[in-house]
Amino acid sequence: MKPILDKKYIKNALKKAKIILHKGELVIFPTETVYGIGANATNPIAIERIYRIKKRPHNNPLICHFQNLQKIQNHFEMNEVANKLAEYFWPGPLTLILKKKSSSTICTNVSNNKELVGCRIPNNPIANEILKSVPFPIAAPSANMSTKLSPTNIKHLDNKLRDKVFFIDGGDSHFGLESTVINVSSNDPTILRYGSVTIEQLKKIVPEIYFFNKKNNNQLSPGQQIKHYSPNIPLRINVKKVFEGEALLNFGKNNLKSKIFELNLSPSCDLNEAGKNLYNYLHLLDKNEYKGIAVAPIPNYDLGKTINDRLNRAIANDSS
Repeated sequence: MKPILDKKYIKNALKKAKIILHKGELVIFPTETVYGIGANATNPIAIERIYRIKKRPHNNPLICHFQNLQKIQNHFEMNEVANKLAEYFWPGPLTLILKKKSSSTICTNVSNNKELVGCRIPNNPIANEILKSVPFPIAAPSANMSTKLSPTNIKHLDNKLRDKVFFIDGGDSHFGLESTVINVSSNDPTILRYGSVTIEQLKKIVPEIYFFNKKNNNQLSPGQQIKHYSPNIPLRINVKKVFEGEALLNFGKNNLKSKIFELNLSPSCDLNEAGKNLYNYLHLLDKNEYKGIAVAPIPNYDLGKTINDRLNRAIANDSS
């Protein structure tokens, strides 16, 4: 079924979304990264609804979405590095961890750190229209159940969300991977989560930036749980052989073959194409008729670092 993208549908959906958000309820909407499930970031009861319906732990913070830079500056302090990154990458798939001003009305349960919150300006026409229609920022994690695969189109939504939350069908996500998260609250900018903006792109703007790879970062960024982004069936990565009963998620040209079913993230080894396809293909392969999913090796540079980060978290053990 093709997504509904006609103007009348979008216009009516935006009107309804505005009413729902004002009531403190939830709305699922598209962004350029993945679909988000959003609520009024200044309403603590609305924010609790996000945690509850997703079964999301409170130490996994939410990202606040804003219409423009001025509205972020109304709530947060912006230093030189933050301004430089904002100028180059916003609107777009970059989240900056910023320090709240004492006058900010953003509620404390958006983040487990009361002072530091992830902020971004999305680059999606539907998301932008929603943000224009309300006088508050929207806190919105990915529209999935906690630890499960992120959705990049409406068909990926878990029935527990689809049946209870109003959603807007905006077609396929442009990037297909979450935003990159950077802590710029100090003069030592650090990447907390790999995402759609690569470290190679960031270093051209801020050469001194680096990836913060320690486990204890006080959960300033979402997506830092040991187990996250996981399908329901077993997953093996960097495989040299496909086992009996496994579906194959391939990349490039090689000798790997599945006897039952396979998809190729990018036959031409294009990491941007692979990133866009990752969640969609994992959703398509996540079926009980398969014993598991075997994933071909992905080069660990550029967007491959983000893809490998998601795959490594998908196979992690909760108790590890």
